[in-house]
Amino acid sequence: MKRYRFSVMIEQDKDGYLVATVPPLRGCYNQACTLEKLLPRVKEVIELSLREEEPVPPVFQGIQQVEVEV
Repeated sequence: MKRYRFSVMIEQDKDGYLVATVPPLRGCYNQACTLEKLLPRVKEVIELSLREEEPVPPVFQGIQQVEVEV
């Protein structure tokens, strides 16, 4: 068995739900109302995704804040 470790991006949407995305796995995301509910769901969707595809390691470039005025 192969062991993987992923960084998961978690954001809060406009309705208050937590949305998790796993960048190395296309289409691998899930949502829940609490972190306690979200993490088991993320693990499950990662396991399902790994059955279909190999992860593509992202090359982290950084995070920038951009300010615009409209």
